[in-house]
Amino acid sequence: MAEFSQKRGKHRGDEALGSAVDFLLANARLVLGVGGAAVLGIATLAVKRLIDRATSPRDEDDAKGDSWKELNLLKATPHQQPRPPPASLSQPVSLPAPLPSAPEGPTDTELQKPPQLGSPVPLCLTFQEKLLAFEREHVVIPAAHVALAKQLAGDIALELQAYLRNKFPELPFGPLVPGGPLYDGLQAGAAEHVRLLTPLLLEPGLWILVPGVDTVARDPRCWAVRRTQLEFHPRGSSPWDRFLVGGYLSSRVLLELLRKALVASVNWPAIGSLLGCLIRPSVASEELLLEVQHERLELTVAVLVAVTGAHSDNHLLLAWPLEGLAGNLWLQDLYPAEAARLQALDDQDTGTRRRLLLLLCGVCRGHPALGQLGRSHLTQVVLRLGEEEVDWAEEALGERFLQALELLISSLEQASLPCHFNPSVNLLGSLREEEIDSIGYALYSGLQVPEGLL
Repeated sequence: MAEFSQKRGKHRGDEALGSAVDFLLANARLVLGVGGAAVLGIATLAVKRLIDRATSPRDEDDAKGDSWKELNLLKATPHQQPRPPPASLSQPVSLPAPLPSAPEGPTDTELQKPPQLGSPVPLCLTFQEKLLAFEREHVVIPAAHVALAKQLAGDIALELQAYLRNKFPELPFGPLVPGGPLYDGLQAGAAEHVRLLTPLLLEPGLWILVPGVDTVARDPRCWAVRRTQLEFHPRGSSPWDRFLVGGYLSSRVLLELLRKALVASVNWPAIGSLLGCLIRPSVASEELLLEVQHERLELTVAVLVAVTGAHSDNHLLLAWPLEGLAGNLWLQDLYPAEAARLQALDDQDTGTRRRLLLLLCGVCRGHPALGQLGRSHLTQVVLRLGEEEVDWAEEALGERFLQALELLISSLEQASLPCHFNPSVNLLGSLREEEIDSIGYALYSGLQVPEGLL
């Protein structure tokens, strides 16, 4: 009987406690809000569970079952959407709105409200959007840097031209003209490279161009500049005759002369001090390079000795450090023709071919494997796509980018990338098999996950 009375008293106590909990939770939802009521309910449930365990010990399996259910409740509670309270309960306890003029501290309701998150940010961007973001962040060069680089290149051109006229008054050099991708809007990433053409003024009628395939070098990339009219204008009548090798104007001899002058004779510290920068000739490179360091940028000026206007086709030939039998020949520079063709194609349909070239250059720039692809390789791909494809609107830029990767992979598989203006020249011919494999693997991986290249 005593045991029954004890159980009955306990049962009534549980009912009283349960009624008190239900009443507390019903009103707490109105006062504290959904989040506060959930926290209070969980805390009350935990206290009640502790009282039950203290008065009536249970089996181990029941305790484990209650344990994971409580954890599940804790995880699911924040995601539940509670129903609105009935009007009969919500009206008597509605809180008056605070006066706007009375400053007061945060109320208990405000303290227990869950933090309000801002507007959701889109987590998934399309490849087109990522490509345009990459263009803004890593391809476009600030206009101030472009202007500064052009100013420095122009000042260096004037100083170097004055030096050549004083040092070699007998050699008729033409006006030094800075140019290149930076001037044509085709430089990606940084204003770091400028071409400085140093033309030779050859006498008309005394020089003719011979294709490289017709020389002993059999090199379709090059041309030979041959001296003619020796019976009427004997050797020595032209100031350029001192650079003849076997009856041809030698690019190698001219390069050596100017290299020694740029390294040993020009007072670059004085010129740099005058221009507000530091200028050093590159000794390690076989090209004629000037390394310019300014407080706002670093610039490389390539001095290119050139032969222009010596043929009806108006070829631009450069004195380039070539090897073997082609060492005395002149390398044909197709960059001006390629840049002009891209500009003409974009002007026809307001296309994005030049932007695609800039994106490709920006992706390959600094990449451990793709850095072996030069501007000339990428230009041929864009020119080929530019002649074939029709849609070159900005909306199709991502698709054209992926097509360019596919075309590069196809060319690497065949180890052949013909020059657009001289198909007999294979621009991949100078790469080793290991280099082609490395570039191909990087491009194939990038084609599977193109966002990884950006």
